[in-house]
Amino acid sequence: MGNRIVVKIGSSSLTSANGGLHRERIAFYTAEIAAVKQRGYEVVLVTSGAVAAGFSVLGYPQRPKEVHDKQASAAVGQALLMQAYQEALATHQLIGGQLLLTRGDFASRRRTHYASMTLETLLNRGAIPIINENDCVSIDELKFGDNDLLSALVSQLVNADRLFILTDTDGLYTADPRKDPTATRIEKVERIDDDFLAMAGGTGSSVGTGGMRSKLLAAQTATRCGTDVFVGRVTERGELIDAVDGKGKGTIFAKEPVTASRKKQWVGFLSTPRGKIVIDTGAAEALLNKGRSLLPAGVKSAEGVFRQGDVLEVYTEDGISIGRGICNYTSESIRSVYGLSSDAVRTQFPEQHRVEVIHRDEWMPMEGV
Repeated sequence: MGNRIVVKIGSSSLTSANGGLHRERIAFYTAEIAAVKQRGYEVVLVTSGAVAAGFSVLGYPQRPKEVHDKQASAAVGQALLMQAYQEALATHQLIGGQLLLTRGDFASRRRTHYASMTLETLLNRGAIPIINENDCVSIDELKFGDNDLLSALVSQLVNADRLFILTDTDGLYTADPRKDPTATRIEKVERIDDDFLAMAGGTGSSVGTGGMRSKLLAAQTATRCGTDVFVGRVTERGELIDAVDGKGKGTIFAKEPVTASRKKQWVGFLSTPRGKIVIDTGAAEALLNKGRSLLPAGVKSAEGVFRQGDVLEVYTEDGISIGRGICNYTSESIRSVYGLSSDAVRTQFPEQHRVEVIHRDEWMPMEGV
């Protein structure tokens, strides 16, 4: 196995029920990470807890619901959270480096590249990258997920071998063990399908925003990118080492074989589509089964405002999403060329450097189509 891992810790593991940091738990998890690092592993930490750490300091009696109140809480809580981590890491002669990311950072290949280079530099210098959602400016991740998806995206960003999503339950069960005494833990999942997603319940504690379903969706993303995932509990000394050694209290999700290039993985899993195009049956067949590029003649319509180089979602005329690709046209120019033959495009638009709407090397089909 490789030696680069990502560890994700949620709000409920780091804060008290009424908000505020749980310093003893932060010290515990930091010690666990230090022990793993001493084994020769490179560790990237994805942490939640900024909103939960800050709302009580600002005088809110409970976790606020309004976006601006959450963002203000995060502004205060993030500083407190990093201070606590730095102090705890210092007792192990380690240092942390903070990165605050938004979904938009993954939408741009350029921004993704620079984030990746920053992470590589921190790891090469022996630091612990500490990553959190930039809750002060982002609203999507405040609604759901508790950084579960972020940890999966970070795993792909740093090409991690394994992702450890730590939670307050010891893995995935066949039913809710709090309600069904016959529920049994699933030790290993070879593939996450709709049946496993159906097992997931709602959100967990009042200070966090995640639930088992969001963890399964994150695991699905990470395993498709070639990362093994552990979802489970680490509450006693040495249990993170146990999880790293394959003996942890949780469920292991096996990585899937990855044949796509890093660029195609970015298109399929990290990017955010800026628009959509609808293509005809022949074009869909060429993309999905013949390894060909998408030409203007196969495009029926386009929606949204996008630039050349943006990622688009591709749909059939039946409304089925079949994949994503990098578009070589702007939203304005594509409406002038779709339905035309390639020769007609070259004649009428000689300034267009590539006639393909989406080149096959910049296309990623949807899973299962």
